[in-house]
Amino acid sequence: MDEPKAAKQKRTCNKKVIFLLGALFPLGVIALVTIAVVQNKPLPKNIKYGIVLDAGSSHTSVYIYEWPSEKENDTGVVQQINDCKVEGNGISSYGHEPTKAGLSLQKCMNKARQVIPEMQQKETPVYLGATAGMRLLRLNNATMAEEVLSSVENMLRSFPFDFQGARIITGQEEGAYGWITINYLLGNFIQDSGWFKYMPNFKPTGTSGALDLGGASTQITFESKKEIESQENSLHFRLYGKSYDVYTHSFLCYGKDQALRLQIANSVPTATDSILMDPCFNSGYRRNTSTSDLYSSPCISNLRISTAPSFLDVKGTGNYQLCKRNVEAIFDRTRCTYSHCSFNGIFQPTLDGTFGAFSAYYFVMDFLKLTKGEISLDKVKETVERHCSKPWDEVKKEFPKIKEKYLSEYCFSGTYILTLLEFGYGFNSENWNDIRFLGKIKDSDAGWTLGYMLNLTNMIPAELPYSPPLSHATYTGLMAAFSILLVCIILICWLTFRKPKCLHKGII
Repeated sequence: MDEPKAAKQKRTCNKKVIFLLGALFPLGVIALVTIAVVQNKPLPKNIKYGIVLDAGSSHTSVYIYEWPSEKENDTGVVQQINDCKVEGNGISSYGHEPTKAGLSLQKCMNKARQVIPEMQQKETPVYLGATAGMRLLRLNNATMAEEVLSSVENMLRSFPFDFQGARIITGQEEGAYGWITINYLLGNFIQDSGWFKYMPNFKPTGTSGALDLGGASTQITFESKKEIESQENSLHFRLYGKSYDVYTHSFLCYGKDQALRLQIANSVPTATDSILMDPCFNSGYRRNTSTSDLYSSPCISNLRISTAPSFLDVKGTGNYQLCKRNVEAIFDRTRCTYSHCSFNGIFQPTLDGTFGAFSAYYFVMDFLKLTKGEISLDKVKETVERHCSKPWDEVKKEFPKIKEKYLSEYCFSGTYILTLLEFGYGFNSENWNDIRFLGKIKDSDAGWTLGYMLNLTNMIPAELPYSPPLSHATYTGLMAAFSILLVCIILICWLTFRKPKCLHKGII
C-alpha cells in the first residue's frame, strides 16, 4: 500500500528542519568560539624592569626585576630575573679610596645592560640602598661616607638607566622592606580578599615575620596582635585594603661579622703572650688578627684595652658549649623597662606566627644542611656542636671549594644564630619550627631589595584595586555556553509548541 502523501510531506519537512538546525548549531558554536578566541588573544607583553643594588657591609649585590605593566598593582607579579654579586668587599670598605667604590660596580652594571633590552633602558629605574656597613662608616667618618656615596652615584649615572639615587637606609627601613618582600612574594597580602575567602575550608594564614641577618646588623619584623609599647619600633601599613600593625627592630653591631668581633674583643683579656684560645673556631685553625683593625669598628671601640697586644694569634679549640657561653656574653638580658624585652633593653612583643629567616641565616643553615623540612631545635644544636668539634684539617678536606674565611667561621656563625634566635629573641623548642629558612621565593631572593623597589615605585596600593570576580576569558566562555544553551531551549520550545506550516499541508 502506498504511503499517504501527507506523511511523506511531513517526513520531508522534518528532515529539512533537522538538517537546518544541524547546520546552524555547529556554525553558531564555531562563531561564538571564534569571537571568544579573538577577543582573548594575548596582547603583546609590555614588560617593565627595575634594578636595585644592595650595598651591604660585606659585599654588594645587583638584582634585576621584571613585571608586566598591565598587572603593576597585583601582588607577586614582580619577579627577579637576574642577579650579580659585585667582586670584592662592600662599598663601606672603600672609605680611604672612595673612587674604587664606584668602579667596583662597573662589571655587574654592564651585565645589567646585557639583560635589559636597549629600548627600555632609559625608563628602567635604578636604586642603591646601603645598609649597616655604611651606617657604621657614617658613624665613624661622615665625610668618608659621603665621598663613597658620591662615587657610586657618579658611576651609576654613567649608565643609560633612570638612576633614582643612592642612600643609606635606616635599620627600621631594612626590616620593613624585608617583611614586605617575603609577604608580597608569598601572596600573603591579598590571600584573604576577593572570592578566596568564600572557598570551602579556606583558612587565611596571615603574614609571615621576617628575620634578616647581615654582616653588621640584624632585623626582626613581624605583625603583632598586642600593643607595641615602644613607638620607635612600631610601623603601620595600609596595603591592598588591609591595615597592618608591625613591630620591627634593627640591632646595629649584631650582624654576624660584627658579632664575631664583639666575641673576640670580649676575649682579649684572656689572651696570654698574644695567643688567644678561641672555642668558636675549629681546633687546629689559626688566624693572625690586628687589634687596631679589630678596634676600628664603632661597635668595638669602647671595648679597647690599653694592654692589648698589637696582634693576636687566634687559635681555635672547637668547643660549642664554651663558644655559646662567649656569645651569650655579648647580649645584655639584665635590663628591661617594658613588659617584655629581647636584649639590650629593647622592647619586643611575644613572638607570633610563622617567620621567614633569610640572608646569612639561610646561607649558614644551608651549609649545615638544616633548611629542609622540620628539624627539632635539639637536632640543630647537635649538628652545630658536631661541626664545631671537627678538626680544621678535616673541615678543609670536606669542603675544599669554600673560601677559608667563610669556612672557618661556620662554627661561630651557627652558634651565633642559635644564640640570637633562642637567647636573644626567645624562640624555643615549641616554636622553633615556625621558622623557615628562605633562600629564594618563586625564583626571587628573599631580602629587603624587592620591598624597597615596590615601595619607591608605588606598586603596592593602599587600597585593593578593583577587579571583576571573573576573568575576561572565563566571562566570555560562560556567555558563549549560556548563549548556545538558550538558543537550543528556544528552538526546542518552538518546535514543540508551534509546528512549521509545512507540517500542516495535507492534514485534514
